Amino acid sequence: MNVNIPQLADTLFERTANSSWVVVFKALITTHHLMMYGNERFIQYLASRNTLFNLNNYLDKSAMQGYDMSTFIRRYSRYLNEKALSYRLVAVDFTKMKRGIDGVMRTMNAEKLLKTLPIIQNQHDALLDFDANPNELTNGVINAAFMLLFKDSIRLFAAYNEGIINLLEKYFDMKKNQCKEGLDMYKKFLSRMTKLSEFLKVAEQVGIDHGDIPDLTQAPSSLLEALEQHLASLEGKKTKEVSAASRASALSCAVSTLANTGMSLSRMDEKEKQQALEEEQARLQALKEQRLREISVVSNSTSTSASPSTLSGKSVNTTAAVDLFASLCFLKQLTTDYFKFCVTFVKNWFSVLLLAFKYLDDVLQPTVPPPSQRATSANQPSGKILANDLDSSLANLVGNLGFGGTPSKKSDMQWTQPAEKKLTGGTNWQAKTSTSTTWNPNPLPTLPHMVTSVLLELLVVPGNVSALCESIGKE
Repeated sequence: MNVNIPQLADTLFERTANSSWVVVFKALITTHHLMMYGNERFIQYLASRNTLFNLNNYLDKSAMQGYDMSTFIRRYSRYLNEKALSYRLVAVDFTKMKRGIDGVMRTMNAEKLLKTLPIIQNQHDALLDFDANPNELTNGVINAAFMLLFKDSIRLFAAYNEGIINLLEKYFDMKKNQCKEGLDMYKKFLSRMTKLSEFLKVAEQVGIDHGDIPDLTQAPSSLLEALEQHLASLEGKKTKEVSAASRASALSCAVSTLANTGMSLSRMDEKEKQQALEEEQARLQALKEQRLREISVVSNSTSTSASPSTLSGKSVNTTAAVDLFASLCFLKQLTTDYFKFCVTFVKNWFSVLLLAFKYLDDVLQPTVPPPSQRATSANQPSGKILANDLDSSLANLVGNLGFGGTPSKKSDMQWTQPAEKKLTGGTNWQAKTSTSTTWNPNPLPTLPHMVTSVLLELLVVPGNVSALCESIGKE
């Protein structure tokens, strides 16, 4: 409802200036579809323009098929121009106007009726000039345009038919000039009914069900004779006298016949509307089922997701669509997954520290201790950190760093950088375990500047730890 109608229409007009018949034909079909099923403001804007489709000389020479398709483009554009022009002249779409005994064409006065019927005739002529045979309608593009024209023809002729009924009912009370115009319009109506019958036969041959084809029955020829004699009498010509009773009988028979034709046209129109309504309801149902499937897929996917960032993004997109129960389930799953993530993150953080201490162990390997100390520690187990046992790793780590036990003299050790890196627990290093539950840690020996900077980077500066954790998480 908020679409920019002029911009939409102008865009379609620009497409019709394309050199390819494919683009032009699709733009015309889209325009016709919007005129039929779109907002009335669209056809109102088309009617307000001074110029519409200027395609009378259109020709696509790029391919052999372009010549044939260009012919139908010229015919089709003339009908759309005439349809918009009709709306400009009468401010109503003949295919959508109210019909029936109290319809627009049945209640119109004689003067306005004589001005309106030629407009319907011109639009009807432009429609039938599309003139596609069954072989040409095997082309999908031509067939798409033909189907829209077929629907327009039913509704347009229904309005035309009701206008003629109104004309016949008023004919014998009209002035001479009005009768002359009215007689000419009635003769044209009979010829157009014949052309419409041929048009509907083509529609039946290309797959339209016979039940969707209305029955067109012409009025008896006796009515035409009565109309001609009445006009001759008004002009002062000598004609065979016709009794009022016979004239009234012919008129009544003709009106009844045309009324039956109108009812047949209306039934087809109502059937087409009902079919369109059913198709629309089917589309809505399909969209509803598709939406429910999407909601189900999203709900299932959130239960297996491990990242809270992805979960939060999905929840923002789907919370408005799911019901309250699904929302609660989703929030519960989100909380559970986030808790799991936090536990995993803490474990990964401790793992980062254990990587860090392995590096320190490699850096801080001491020189060979005195023989007495080597003999004391020979029976002690290796202090190698176990990657899968956090408690054991931390215990070994404390021992490796010299917390507890008999303190060693500074003169007994020389801290040097080893030439080759080794894992924690080499032949020259033994963990010292505590012999009692109470232990008093001695201060750590002075570390070299390089080791101090490593500890500061890993344990003091939060940014570096976060970057390291993020890097490990990505791997």
